[in-house]
Amino acid sequence: MIRLHYDPASTTCRSILLYAAEAGLPLDMVVVDLFSDEHRGEAFTRLNPSQAVPVLEHDGFVLTESSAILKYLADLVSSPAYPKDLKARARVNEMMDWFNTGLMRDLCYGLVYARVLSHYRLPEPGFTQALRIHEPRVAKRLRALDTIIGAKPFVCGQDITIADYLGSAFVTSGELIGFDLRPWPNVSRWIANMKALPAWDEVNAAFYGWRSAVEAQAKLKA
Repeated sequence: MIRLHYDPASTTCRSILLYAAEAGLPLDMVVVDLFSDEHRGEAFTRLNPSQAVPVLEHDGFVLTESSAILKYLADLVSSPAYPKDLKARARVNEMMDWFNTGLMRDLCYGLVYARVLSHYRLPEPGFTQALRIHEPRVAKRLRALDTIIGAKPFVCGQDITIADYLGSAFVTSGELIGFDLRPWPNVSRWIANMKALPAWDEVNAAFYGWRSAVEAQAKLKA
């Protein structure tokens, strides 16, 4: 049995949920409610001392980190989304590392979470200064991604890979703050390709609910 501990709205969980749904991979799902701090409880901390989702359990083996979990699941079923060819696999790993480092830091943490999650928001003037630092960095990273994608339908080529599942969750986190991808047409087209996947809407329903709540709160403050 493969068990996934997750929060359905979490950026780091959505990629795994989408991949599993598209691959027809059955998972025993255990919800961990981040908004009620369930991940900080004693039981979950024993499972993952980092107090973070996702966490995968498989026959007594415990694995954390979304990138590692995607690779493990894809290898488990010999998925073409994680190619065996050495150079093709290296390209997928490269892009997953690219998403998981600079883009995650600048977009997800620097711009998005700083606005929508109180424990990531700095007091002024640090908050405004941080946004001024991260905004041009995000633009630079998306320009690079736009070039990397080029005319391809997916990040690494003609076929979808687990890099697309990981990266699309990170990039769409910007929707929580109304981040506009139109300046980067190749990125926009790639995200549209991902949103056309049959499981996208169902998998991301909780995320869209969070987005609606953020939008409603912003209107009340306006």
